Amino acid sequence: MKKSLLWIAVLVLSISMVAAFSLYGCKPEEAAEEVAEEEVAEEEVAEEEVAEEAVELSGDVVYWSMYNETEPNADVIKTSIANFEAANPEVNVTVQWNGREVRQILKAALDAGESIDIYENDPRWLASNIVTEDYALNLDDYYAKAYAATDGEVLKDIIIPALLTQISGLSVDQGLYYVPNQAYVVSWYYSKSVFQNAGISEAPQTWAELLDVCEKLKTAGVAPITIDDVYMDINMGGYLGLLKGEEWVSELMQDKTGEMWKDPAVTQFAEAFEELYTNDYFSANVAGNKYPAGQQELALEQAGMNLNGSWLPNELVGTTGEDFEWGQFTFPTIPNQAEDSTVIVFGSNGYAVNKDSENADAAFELITYIVSKEAQADFADTALCMPVTVDTTWPEAIADVKPIFEAATGCFSWGSGVWDGGDFSSIVLNEFVKLISGGVTAEEFVTNMEAAATQ
Repeated sequence: MKKSLLWIAVLVLSISMVAAFSLYGCKPEEAAEEVAEEEVAEEEVAEEEVAEEAVELSGDVVYWSMYNETEPNADVIKTSIANFEAANPEVNVTVQWNGREVRQILKAALDAGESIDIYENDPRWLASNIVTEDYALNLDDYYAKAYAATDGEVLKDIIIPALLTQISGLSVDQGLYYVPNQAYVVSWYYSKSVFQNAGISEAPQTWAELLDVCEKLKTAGVAPITIDDVYMDINMGGYLGLLKGEEWVSELMQDKTGEMWKDPAVTQFAEAFEELYTNDYFSANVAGNKYPAGQQELALEQAGMNLNGSWLPNELVGTTGEDFEWGQFTFPTIPNQAEDSTVIVFGSNGYAVNKDSENADAAFELITYIVSKEAQADFADTALCMPVTVDTTWPEAIADVKPIFEAATGCFSWGSGVWDGGDFSSIVLNEFVKLISGGVTAEEFVTNMEAAATQ
């Protein structure tokens, strides 16, 4: 009986092996090798899964935000934090909603050793005011990994490359010390309905066309251009940057002889903006506009155009409503310009992990939730933000910005070098306000700057 059972077992095993060989369509030794390879692969996957499960995040993460808790951006951030905490129940996240005033206190807080794991701001501002390598953790290794929030994709692969290139250029070692979020592009903003009512069918592409648009808006009873005090720099820098390039503008601001202010380019710039004033193309309030008074003129359709960042529709949605028809165009080409018009101002806010953080892994994992494709789609829908992830749909309100960004071949800094003169830059911008409001003529502007540069 035992022998019969033994032969039956052998027969069943033989049939199973033949079936296996037939299934693989190969020789017995090849089938055995494939089975062995599959078993090894399965063991490796299992080991990786066990290793991943073994890494449980815990502890506290303190995040200093540059937003106010009542802003739409904050709502998306809160949702991301909730999702992170649900996936990592042993981690407790504390947010300090500082608002834009965080710039006034951040460096002092870091120097004092205050418990801050994550802080955020414009990376270029951070790099200029808080030495990157001295305060922020190098994130290159973190960027090279996949995370739960990125659906298994490597983080670096889902971020728009141009933003990463810009960020890496801010550090001495070309490392990635920030993670971009809420990207922006500087362009001219206008109401499509205001343009239509004024008989304007296309956005201007040249300075001459800009003047034509201004005249039509003025005839329609709308102040053509408005500016807030905080955006004087991108108006002045936008023109001079295209005309001579950012390096030249930077040198102009640092010139101590006054000789560079005699350059014909300065006169051309000054006369161009003097013409805008003398033709009544600026809002009558331009000299006294304190942010956000000027952009509110645009929202109320009392002004036709405003040079600003792509956050503008979100900032004004409370005034405009969601049905406001936004349009955007890049800085018009100007006579004698040296720089290509595809060089624009763009950037993003950025998250940094404090190099002294005691919970860097959890801090970075939280950041991946905020910059995930899911969260970026939420930012676009809820806060009308330009996403930082590839293949994420842009908000309709800034749809005209997308081709401007995609066509960009280079990037100016904010103000295109205007701020490189230190305290002197403030003197220049104050004189610029006088120029666009009738306080000085173009000739007086040039003469005053020549003299001020030597002081």
